[in-house]
Amino acid sequence: MKTINKLFALLFLVFSANAFAQNKALIYGVLLDESRQPVEGVSISFDDNGEKGHAVSDKTGAYKLEIPAGREIIISYNHVSFIPASVPITLPPGKKGEINAILESSSKQLQGVTITGETSRQRIIGLTRISPEVIRNIPGANAGVENIVKLLGGNSNNEMSTQYAVRGGSYDENLVYVEDIEIYRPFLIRSGQQEGLSFTNTSMVENVEFSAGGFQAKYGDKMSSVLDISYRRPTRFGVQAEASFLGGSVTADAISKNQKWSGIIGARYRDNSLLVNSQQTESNYKPTFTDVQAMVNFTPSSKWELNFLGNISQNKYNYEPLYRQTNFGTVDEPVALVIYYDGKEKDQYTTYFGALKSTYTVSENFQFKVIGSIYHTMEQEYFDILAQYNLGEVDTNIGSDTFGQVKNARGVGSQLNHARNNLDALIANAEIKGYHVINNNRLEWGVKYTHEDIRDRLLEWEVIDSAGFSIRPPVADIKNDQPYEPFTGPLLPYQDVRATNFTQINRFSGFAQWSHRTKVGEADLFINAGARAQYWKVGGNVEGKGQTTISPRAQLTLKPAWDMDMLFRLSGGFYNQPPFYRELRDSLGQVRPDVKAQKSIHIVAGNDYSFRLWERPFKLVSELWYKKMDDVNTYTLENVRMRYRANNDAVAYAYGLDMRMNGEFVPGTESWVSVGYMKTEENLNDRGYIARPTDQRLKFAILFQDYVPNIPSLKVYLNMVYNTGLPGGSPSYADPYLYQSRLNDYRRVDAGFAYVFVDSKSDYPKGHWLSVFRDLSLGLEIFNLFNNQNAITNTWVRDVYTKNQYGVPNYLTSRVFSLKLNVSI
Repeated sequence: MKTINKLFALLFLVFSANAFAQNKALIYGVLLDESRQPVEGVSISFDDNGEKGHAVSDKTGAYKLEIPAGREIIISYNHVSFIPASVPITLPPGKKGEINAILESSSKQLQGVTITGETSRQRIIGLTRISPEVIRNIPGANAGVENIVKLLGGNSNNEMSTQYAVRGGSYDENLVYVEDIEIYRPFLIRSGQQEGLSFTNTSMVENVEFSAGGFQAKYGDKMSSVLDISYRRPTRFGVQAEASFLGGSVTADAISKNQKWSGIIGARYRDNSLLVNSQQTESNYKPTFTDVQAMVNFTPSSKWELNFLGNISQNKYNYEPLYRQTNFGTVDEPVALVIYYDGKEKDQYTTYFGALKSTYTVSENFQFKVIGSIYHTMEQEYFDILAQYNLGEVDTNIGSDTFGQVKNARGVGSQLNHARNNLDALIANAEIKGYHVINNNRLEWGVKYTHEDIRDRLLEWEVIDSAGFSIRPPVADIKNDQPYEPFTGPLLPYQDVRATNFTQINRFSGFAQWSHRTKVGEADLFINAGARAQYWKVGGNVEGKGQTTISPRAQLTLKPAWDMDMLFRLSGGFYNQPPFYRELRDSLGQVRPDVKAQKSIHIVAGNDYSFRLWERPFKLVSELWYKKMDDVNTYTLENVRMRYRANNDAVAYAYGLDMRMNGEFVPGTESWVSVGYMKTEENLNDRGYIARPTDQRLKFAILFQDYVPNIPSLKVYLNMVYNTGLPGGSPSYADPYLYQSRLNDYRRVDAGFAYVFVDSKSDYPKGHWLSVFRDLSLGLEIFNLFNNQNAITNTWVRDVYTKNQYGVPNYLTSRVFSLKLNVSI
């Protein structure tokens, strides 16, 4: 019997190998530089709808790579010292094709190879590709991936925060993946200045793709956007370093001699003191934001790849405010708020993350991935801050000894804030994904299990004293008829939140989708249809009932057989968002286990037009979109802190138009111009529609790169943003229907100037002191170039004479200068 089994196994292997060979083709060639010298360490790869292949050129510049047969494959060539390039090729099964290329170190087109920005796959499914070079070069107070995303589909009026809202959604409605692994954020952060580092290490990034809506079923259960990030696979040893007045980073690449092992590790440090000290509040501020991140790759065979991604992050935020004066009002009636502080805030956010991914290519038509990850965060938020304020008119008499100071106080009082908040969360995921190709059909599926264990203690209160009287919470129902009757009610804080929650959530989710390419006349038609489903149940010290959602989605892309390179896209579906822990917790800290998933019907109609202008490549992308939302979990927004009502008491809508053009406005450099209009409103308990907290009507942004014509090594980078004002919020316990004023428009320009000593175009002789560097540049960054005063929220204070409340703007950062050094060897 054993002999028969062995015979069957042998026959199976022979048949599989033959079938595999019939579905494969081989490309080979030699890669040379402009001096016709072989180039070692060039990464040759392809990514055809998730099916990947990879090879590296040897010392002679030679390479070989198996590719899928019978359809067009885009082969990419990447090397740190040369311009990235790609070439399309189609080979029949079992055939060989030779591609020899001369790699260019200038901005010219490669011989026989076309430089591409976005691949056809990205254009078809509506993903925007962001170049890592753009991400690293464009200046910003929080430079990185999120800095660029905010200017494309995302909205944010807070340069201190890496969080963003997309098309009327909240900060909690955005998916972020790194190497197919979902990334989480800390829970307790309430202010942008408490955010030190985003998870994504920009120095490790190879590819960034972003969708602002209408994305496929393979992406998770969020309503607004998806950010998909890939880290690079090292092809040689190298070190990168960056240093500025805001911190620094060091990143190292390594690869084994047999090229089966490779790894990249990065360490970062950030100090926001320079930015925070530019605000109007004088303070002693001692932040420490550090993280270490590593990715290790093992390729035991051409069919199997194993990846480990790990991250340790520790953010310590120590803040001791001292004094603040904010001038506002009008020219005829200037008013100022003066605050003297006592006390301090001590916060700490420590996270550990680890993930293991295994990718196995069974055959040309079948590939699957197994992914496991664990995220652990320990957070504390402790503060005791006493603020004693004086609200009054400003002395505008230039000759006065009290010029610029407050006189004729309208309101005096004090405010004591106390918090002892702790949170410990552990989130574990296990996931399997499969990919099948059958003729012109591609099937993708996946199943995932998630366990969330969250232990949370909230203890915070606020006491307000105005003109010597303790202000009671406005919701108190004890009658106060002084002086005719003595008041016997207890003294109560203005706000008091006390809760202890032990919450466990188990989730089972899965997706299946189908992609097909066909012809309609002479036009190409691409079809994608799929669905997601999720079941979850909340347990712990409160029990909820199990709930299920189903989210069908579809995309249609038509490429007419025109001379113009133009695509038309129509996508949409149901985007359900089961509640995460923060969405289950109401404004009093109580967990509501039966909160339903927020539901959105999202429709996106888009146009993608590639053209040449001034003999250079350009792209114009336009998207018209609409969202209808039900079972909306409304919230209040203060800085970046969101407090949900957790009762699904509203419906909402959002619609808008986004347009973006990018291309080489200056030869050899890519720049972006984007403009968008949006309107979003919600209706709470049938009371009528009012603006949502993220209702930002108009945005305009420019990312511009240039160089001085006579000094091409002197580079200029501009990041210009104009956003109309967001709703300004309301005092605690206030009815949002009574507070619909808006903050002022957000206007900001960040500029960077860099002198490049060494880059890929440099050719220093051996022995020259600069020859050891691959890249070397020194620059000056100016944040908020025109020193605009932008506000993020209002502080509400009382006028004892008129009993009115004033919304005093909390301004963000003013103009700041910083030096920046970039080194790569």
